[in-house]
Amino acid sequence: MEQYKEEFIRFMVESGVLTFGDFVTKSGRNTPYFINTGNYRTGTQAHRLGRFYAACITEHMKKGEISEDVNVLFGPAYKGIPLAVSTAIALSAGYGRDLNYCFNRKEKKDHGEGGNMVGHKLEKNDRVLITEDVITAGTAVRETLPLLMQTEGVRVEGLIVSVDRMERGKGEKTAIAELYEDFGIPTYPIVTVREVIDALYNTEVGGKVYIGDDMREAMENYLEKYCVKQNG
Repeated sequence: MEQYKEEFIRFMVESGVLTFGDFVTKSGRNTPYFINTGNYRTGTQAHRLGRFYAACITEHMKKGEISEDVNVLFGPAYKGIPLAVSTAIALSAGYGRDLNYCFNRKEKKDHGEGGNMVGHKLEKNDRVLITEDVITAGTAVRETLPLLMQTEGVRVEGLIVSVDRMERGKGEKTAIAELYEDFGIPTYPIVTVREVIDALYNTEVGGKVYIGDDMREAMENYLEKYCVKQNG
């Protein structure tokens, strides 16, 4: 596992963003762990977060998986907004790549300049990356795509997320596979839930073990219930 991935997992725990217990996801699934990027609250955290997203984007660009022509980061309201902004700053400061950013309003503005988009005004031939926190069933992304498709010629090049929960979407395939099949949009997670388990099992973070035998069993049971089984 790349070093930035291990650092990111520890960072999520230390920031209270990756938590363990009894939760319900947006798709209605009871889960023993939860990722909530809304718990980032300091400038230092935002700075580090953007650097992790920027590292993920840059890694996949070097591999040729994300186009060098990407020129816009889109952050879905509300949690995606600071992700897009912090990532844009990190790409500019750390990699010399100056991208536009924009995000949507939850309610369309009917005064001033109007509209439901803030920041860069999408144009024909824009190449967009969406920044999100997690992907479970892909519900939030499906709600977002029509906003981006309102402008003719805009192409969504991919989705960058903190954690791939590796779960089924609406059918028997993973949410990531369904998004790609339905819209041709690939997803690039900084880490997967499997990497989270491997990195934290019986490992202390701040003097505490967050994934011991019981939590690992609960997470494995959850994966058994909701994840698509991999061959091999």
